[in-house]
Parts: sequence; structure tokens; C-alpha cells
Amino acid sequence: MDRIKRNERLAAISRILTASPNRIFTLSHFTEMFGAAKSTVSEDLSILADTFAQFDLGRLTTVAGAAGGVIYRAIPSKQRAVAALEALSDKLSMPGRLLPGDFLYTNDITCDSDLCEMMGEILACRYYDKAPDFVLTMETKGIPVAMMTARMLNAPLVIARRDTKAYEGSAVKINYISGETGDRIETMALARRAVTPGQKALIIDDFMKGGGTLRGMHDLMKEFDVEVVGTGVIIATAEPRKKRVDGVTALMVLSQVNREAGSAVVKPSEWIYHLN
Repeated sequence: MDRIKRNERLAAISRILTASPNRIFTLSHFTEMFGAAKSTVSEDLSILADTFAQFDLGRLTTVAGAAGGVIYRAIPSKQRAVAALEALSDKLSMPGRLLPGDFLYTNDITCDSDLCEMMGEILACRYYDKAPDFVLTMETKGIPVAMMTARMLNAPLVIARRDTKAYEGSAVKINYISGETGDRIETMALARRAVTPGQKALIIDDFMKGGGTLRGMHDLMKEFDVEVVGTGVIIATAEPRKKRVDGVTALMVLSQVNREAGSAVVKPSEWIYHLN
């Protein structure tokens, strides 16, 4: 193998790390790949860590110990997160987005890969320390952001469905209360082999009004003996104040509905302004 130059190593390492967020790579992985000494690779990683910090591209952290190495996490700065969510909130507050039942049209948002990636980065940064084994969502609109959140956490995505599918094998099915007044009973199901008892789940969904669907996912995890370590949504409504699930992390809050204009006021959640 020809001698690999530093700029070539930096480009390759950067690509490898950012393509696999929240995964530990040992120094030996890179020394064997490039035929370089550990001290040389350490210098490369130090340069990348400074560059990522300078240009707000995430954080590169060294992990000590026998199984240690380096790990990349796509953690945005407070400034970048606030700017992104304020711009998104303005877009969601435009007239014509309000739907019957005081829901918002968000398909163009949840189908935009760049926006979903940003939202996934922000949600994931709240739960790195919880180390969830998987991310759970309910079909279908929450899937894109849940997938991006799972990617940032280096965790698989698990999807609860409204009915069982033959190709998923046997499943656990529960009924849950939905609707603002709790007047609807709906069903969700999850394949038995999708999760393992004793695991930890992070629940991600697109919209929370009363919290019925989220409550259903919490109850579903109890059936599997799985611990729920967090719950996050893209948008939560300000009303009703009392939700069926406590401690939900919402990226944005919807309030002040104007049905005549077909709009609502959407703003970033307060916690966004206090990111570290």
C-alpha cells in the first residue's frame, strides 16, 4: 500500500465517523486501515475534533478503557438548533396548515430528509445518556423522524402497527384510549420477536394532543417488560395541559389556534433555548 497522506486519512476518518453516529471505533481500527501509528491517528482525531467544534458539525469524543476509542455524536449547538426550529415553526405557523381537529398538515416536513435529520439530531441529544436499545414509533407519520433519531443513537427502529401482519409472525395486541375526550378505543400491535424483555425503549412520535397514542405505546412496552427511558414528539399542543403521558420532550409547541385563517402559532419548546 502506498503511503497515505494526512489529508486523505482525515477525509476517510471523517466519512467513517459521521456515517456511523454513536458508534465506538477503536484506534486499532484506523491504524490497521491506514498502516499508521496510534500516535499519528490520535493527532488526526484531535484535528477532526477541533474542526467539528469550530464548524458546528457535531462532537468527537475519546472513550477511555480497554474497549475505548473514539465516538462521533451529531449534537447540534444551541444556536443551530434554535435557528432550525424557529425557521420550521414559522413555516408551520403559515395560514392554511390547520386541519380539522386542530391538527397541522406536516407531511411536507416529515418527508424532508434534511429537516428530519436535524430533528433527529436534536431529539437524540436528549437521550444519549439513557442508552436506549431501540426507538419505538407508531405507523406512519412518525416513522421518518423516529428513523433519524434511531440512526443518531445507533439503535434499531421498531414500528408498532394498527393491526398485525402475517409476515411479522405472532404479535401482542392492545387496546388504548384515543381522542381528546377519551371516546375512542383503538388498537396497536407489535410482533413478539421485535423486542426482548429487559430492553430500554425510546418512544418517538410526530404529534401529541391528548397523548393517547403515546400512552398506548407505554402500555404496549409494559406487556413486553421493556423500560421506557424517554418520550419525544415533533409537536405538542398547549391544550389540553393535562396529557396522558408525563415528561414528553416536544421540539415545538402549538397554541393560539385561528380556525378562520386556518393557522396556529407554533414555537420551539422552551428547553431548546437551554441546550448545553
